[in-house]
Amino acid sequence: MLLDGHSLTLEKFKSIVEGREKVSLCPKAKEKLIKSRAIVEKAAQEDKKVYSINTGFGVLSNVKIDKDQLEQLQVNLIRSHCVGVGEIHTETESRAILLLRTHVLAKGFSGARSELVELCIALLNQGIHPVIPSKGSVGASGDLAPLAHLASVLIGEGEAFYQGKKMKGDEALQLAGLKPIKLAAKEGLSLINGTQQMTALGALTLLRAEETMDLADLVCATSLDGVLGTPRAYTDWVQQTRPFPGQIQTAKLLRTFMEGSEIYKSHENCDRVQDPYSFRCAPQVHGGVRELLTFVRHMLSIELNAATDNPLVNSDTGELISNGNFHGQPVAFALDILGMAICELASLSERRMAKLIDPSFSGLPTFLIKKEGLNSGFMMAQVTSAALVSENKLLSHPGSTDSIPTNNEKEDHVSMGPLCARKAKTILENTQTCLAIEALAAAQALEFRKPLKPGKGPQFLYRFVRERVSALETDRYLHQDIETILSTLKTGEMYEAMKKELRV
Repeated sequence: MLLDGHSLTLEKFKSIVEGREKVSLCPKAKEKLIKSRAIVEKAAQEDKKVYSINTGFGVLSNVKIDKDQLEQLQVNLIRSHCVGVGEIHTETESRAILLLRTHVLAKGFSGARSELVELCIALLNQGIHPVIPSKGSVGASGDLAPLAHLASVLIGEGEAFYQGKKMKGDEALQLAGLKPIKLAAKEGLSLINGTQQMTALGALTLLRAEETMDLADLVCATSLDGVLGTPRAYTDWVQQTRPFPGQIQTAKLLRTFMEGSEIYKSHENCDRVQDPYSFRCAPQVHGGVRELLTFVRHMLSIELNAATDNPLVNSDTGELISNGNFHGQPVAFALDILGMAICELASLSERRMAKLIDPSFSGLPTFLIKKEGLNSGFMMAQVTSAALVSENKLLSHPGSTDSIPTNNEKEDHVSMGPLCARKAKTILENTQTCLAIEALAAAQALEFRKPLKPGKGPQFLYRFVRERVSALETDRYLHQDIETILSTLKTGEMYEAMKKELRV
């Protein structure tokens, strides 16, 4: 796949990051790189102060650097900014960050040499992934610390993952037959000035959240059959009276999943007038989530192809322009919204789970287990779900409205975008766990509805779960059952199987 700096979609992003598709530099992009690099080199030879080329950084921008120290300036920048802390990003996350930073450089607005971009591409193609601590960026002036750890590998320092092992950066390069690069003027800052950490994490979370969205509808339909609920509230006519596209889409999926339900036919004329909100309002709540995911996709799709350097090189005019494109506020807002949206999928899931284990509503054995009392069944699984939902509520508090001055007040307003990205990731993981618990409980509920068959969606989910987890006859460790089903949500296995069988 060609990297040209402007045509990266979320689908291409996924193919390169998760599918390990090879990339190469677009010839036209290389031409622009050469042109913009000439402007940087010209500025480096002049006596006029130009930020990041012959000056210090941040509040030190008033300090002029001698010409014979310009290369050392860039190396010092990378070393001094390697201050990341906390949990290390996964290889997939590191690869995503590396891809986005490489793509930005390929735009030709950074002033980096084509040799530097080619080395980044070589790392991608050979699977060298920098070891990047997840914490240390406030999301303005770029994700400086995380990207500095990325850049350190390019100069033969830092650490990297290669062939399943963590090793020194220079060792990884040597084993792959690559040589570290000697940074030239501006190139150190060109590697670290950008929003690529927050954007990469956000993109990975969004892609999995979009899959989880459809699975939430599937699990909801299965629980609906389990509690003898009705899909009448999902009729298209109702949705068209309030025509939000997300609401219409969710209702359509729910109707599709419920097709052919013998369980529903068996109680179609019962005296229950309407179901609780967690079932009846699924199109409205799930649909609202869909609308926000669409917005987040729009925002991240723009940022994937955005120039986020300071200064930017205008190869048409020869200017180097100081600017604020590195500020992550638009992305931070979007990632906060992503977390809040996903949070509501868990909230409804836990409420449906509570209805499944409540005999006064479902008519099923208490906690979905025979010989209740001797057995506790799904009692504590619902408690776990409740705990995760409450944690999500705390995490959904916006990080993008916070700011703390840094760099001696020079950088006096920041976005906290990386925090928003990490929160959204955790909220998604918690929500997937809630849905895994509900899926187990819903499958257990269907055991008690036999020999009646559920709708085609619940039939699929029941088979999918039972191929991996047996019905609960007596108490056992449910932890492993939850982890087994959860792993299929995290990896996309359940989503891909659903698409293949149900063609949705």
